[in-house]
Amino acid sequence: MNMLQLSSLLNSNPSILEMLARLGLTALFVGIIGMERQMRHKIAGVTTHLMVAFGAAGIAMLQESLYHEAIALAVEYPNIVVNLERQRVIAQIVVGVGFLGAGTILKTSSGIYGLTTAATLWLGAMIGLVFGMGNYTLGVVLSLVSFLFLTLIRRLLEFSQIKHVKSPEILGAEIIEK
Repeated sequence: MNMLQLSSLLNSNPSILEMLARLGLTALFVGIIGMERQMRHKIAGVTTHLMVAFGAAGIAMLQESLYHEAIALAVEYPNIVVNLERQRVIAQIVVGVGFLGAGTILKTSSGIYGLTTAATLWLGAMIGLVFGMGNYTLGVVLSLVSFLFLTLIRRLLEFSQIKHVKSPEILGAEIIEK
């Protein structure tokens, strides 16, 4: 790698340090949500949540880079038309991760399980998108409020008339349906 390539790499948008910060925050906050799922012995734990979130963050950073390239191209060649649609990548991630989350939902004769895990996978992707696009405040607030609902609100519901149905032992040797 020559010095010009190295300089280009270090001066990319976002910079390597910015990318590491975005991925680090994604790891921290989505990791907390994934750990909560793992501690409850759910199908998708910390690793699955992080892989989904890192993928979303990576796509968001790629989208940002493409956005800046398109602007630079438009400035360099004023006679061409550049169409900037940042929201298209977000829409594709929302749909794609929704499909992935559907794989964690199980229907048995006694009920439907895995909806919260599917939702937290989808949420992890959205948090990854938010951090990947550099919106740190929204990422932190979204993560903290989500974790609050996953833990504190669930505990409060245990003391009320509204009970949370616990999932059956899906991965064990016990037969769920006959």
